[in-house]
Amino acid sequence: MQSRQSVDLSAYPDLIVIMLGFRVSTLRGFASLLGIGKGLRAIAASPPEGLLAHEQCLFALNHVGIRQYWRDLESLERFTRSAPHAGWWRDFAKLSRGAGFWHETYARNGAMEALYANMPSPMGFGRFAPPLDPVGPFLTARARMGRKAA
Repeated sequence: MQSRQSVDLSAYPDLIVIMLGFRVSTLRGFASLLGIGKGLRAIAASPPEGLLAHEQCLFALNHVGIRQYWRDLESLERFTRSAPHAGWWRDFAKLSRGAGFWHETYARNGAMEALYANMPSPMGFGRFAPPLDPVGPFLTARARMGRKAA
């Protein structure tokens, strides 16, 4: 017998869903992927404040995906600006080591934003929307979503 249900999201008016991906393009990139994997396991085992759910998937043998549900943008920002995340991003930004990273963020209020770093070809929003350099007023996810600073 088939089952069908929905969910009541009324307790989560500021819900944020973020899709992340890590794509390996060289053998050296697999070392980066293994390093990130350790951190992802730690997040799943001990979720930071505001992380409601964390799921992993495989887009391809060289492309790992993650979907996270956050209570609100403030919780997500606190996590991204603290250890260990801040260190991961700093290290990745300095040396991609044969790997690309992307994220797309979707807010319950309809706001969306994305960032693609070292990806070999356009994907997601980048397949149809014009590119925008993430500098100046578009440096942060909050700014790209058109939200005022917290």
